[in-house]
Amino acid sequence: MSGRLGELLVRENLVSLQQLQKAQDEQRRNGGRIGSLLVKQGAIAESDLTGFLSKQYGVPSISLKDFEISEDVIKLVPKQTAVKHGVVPVNRAGSSLIIAMSDPSNILALDDIKFSTGYNVEVVVASEQAIREAIDHYYGEKGPSYDEVMQGFEDADFSVIEEGDGLDVLDLEKSAAEAPVVTLVNMILLDAIKKGASDIHVEPYEKEFRVRFRIDGVLYEVMKPPMRLRAAMISRLKIMSHLDISERRLPQDGRIKLRLGKGKEMDFRVSVCPTLYGEKVVLRLLDKSNLQLDMTKLGFEEKQMKDFLEAIDRPYGMVLVTGPTGSGKTTTLYSALQRLNEVAWNISTAEDPVEFNFFGINQVQMHEDIGLNFAAALRSFLRQDPDIIMVGEIRDFETAEIAVKAALTGHLVLSTLHTNDAPGTISRLLNMGIEPFLVTASLNAVIAQRLCRRLCPDCKAPAPLDEQALLDAGIAPDQIGSFQPFDKVGCKNCNDRGFKGRVAVYEVMPMWDGLKELVINGASTAELKQEAIRLGFQTLRMSALNKVKEGTTTLAEAVGNTAPDRF
Repeated sequence: MSGRLGELLVRENLVSLQQLQKAQDEQRRNGGRIGSLLVKQGAIAESDLTGFLSKQYGVPSISLKDFEISEDVIKLVPKQTAVKHGVVPVNRAGSSLIIAMSDPSNILALDDIKFSTGYNVEVVVASEQAIREAIDHYYGEKGPSYDEVMQGFEDADFSVIEEGDGLDVLDLEKSAAEAPVVTLVNMILLDAIKKGASDIHVEPYEKEFRVRFRIDGVLYEVMKPPMRLRAAMISRLKIMSHLDISERRLPQDGRIKLRLGKGKEMDFRVSVCPTLYGEKVVLRLLDKSNLQLDMTKLGFEEKQMKDFLEAIDRPYGMVLVTGPTGSGKTTTLYSALQRLNEVAWNISTAEDPVEFNFFGINQVQMHEDIGLNFAAALRSFLRQDPDIIMVGEIRDFETAEIAVKAALTGHLVLSTLHTNDAPGTISRLLNMGIEPFLVTASLNAVIAQRLCRRLCPDCKAPAPLDEQALLDAGIAPDQIGSFQPFDKVGCKNCNDRGFKGRVAVYEVMPMWDGLKELVINGASTAELKQEAIRLGFQTLRMSALNKVKEGTTTLAEAVGNTAPDRF
């Protein structure tokens, strides 16, 4: 069906031939269904694909989230069959069994289910993602809760281990290998993956030991293990990360790789830091399968996207992405590199650390202790016949100088910088010691960004109109009448948080001729910002308020994550 589905989608102008060929190449390399690959690369929305299949095969489509399937119906189709064919039984009516599937042309699956159940099979269409989620929900193993794991510990099983220098490493290894400790640590890692956490914090205090997850940028406490498990749990994490469990006075960094089945892997970047009451462990989850590299879905406004694409499509020059730590700069850079990643270009990156690896891009990990820093890597890249260079961060004059020279000598340079907004980036480069004429000659554009939590689409509700709050946020008085903000509510799909995922808000400032003239004349950041707005520049606050107007995020998120526009 894969080939036929692709041809049908192209014939109906729902995807382009180039998009189909790209998905087919991915299918040949890594397997998978052509429909899900097209959805993953952003060629077609999942709802549009489901609607097309429904119309094409004359069967109804359903949203599995709206159904609560009874356990008696689920039992009719074994888990092995459901997983093998990608199907979920939805209902039973007399001698007929209604099956949800993403591929209605799969006659083999229908015959298999009809033979094994003895029922006539009727088909409805659902998205592949919804079917996977339903299989996990209805067929998933009901593992032990944190409390049930805790019942596996007896006070006699563990003795309190003193934190003094005389700590016995053999005792630590033994306690870390105890089955309940292993089970508990594994549960924490898997639970973080299921909840979509970006970080896990394992924190010892004087009288408490707690575990927190960062979800959509906010930390939530998930459990407080007994204090007596502190050393064993931290040692278990260090063993998994291949770190030295006998060294408790110095920070250490490591990595954990988990295989989750179906070929999926998850990496955890592990940082251990000694604190007053023991070692704190922070794990960063690196899930390449959830890495959003489709630039149209990151949060750019239409004009911002056009300006950004024009900047990175030039054969040379420098494009800088700015913002604080955790604002999504790396994702924006990776999405740009993914767009530029073609056989015709030699792309090299210097990163600290390398978070995700990509075929076709030469990625270099920095090692400051042996002298391999951004400046050294940049120098080396320039001897490697490069077309496109990405530098993880411009931290000093030396790196900035080499990056500017590379941009002026026929290379496209992408990098990040820590500044509050796009106009402030110019002042930052000048303060580093870069000459104004070099800044204007080398810089294509500056992008600043922040992340706002995205309202859950299943439960968000209109919020009361607070005119004063809107005025304070920066909404013009004549626009308030057409403004309808939304607020969080909470449902099972967002774990009652009201938010699900995050959206980036951007400001994109191309180096227009008017701005170049101001830079040469020594204009202030405020003057640059005013001129940029006059030329069509949208600030972070303006972009965030657009997201509020669209119902994507709340007014509180927009105001909390962006600075007001004052001149």
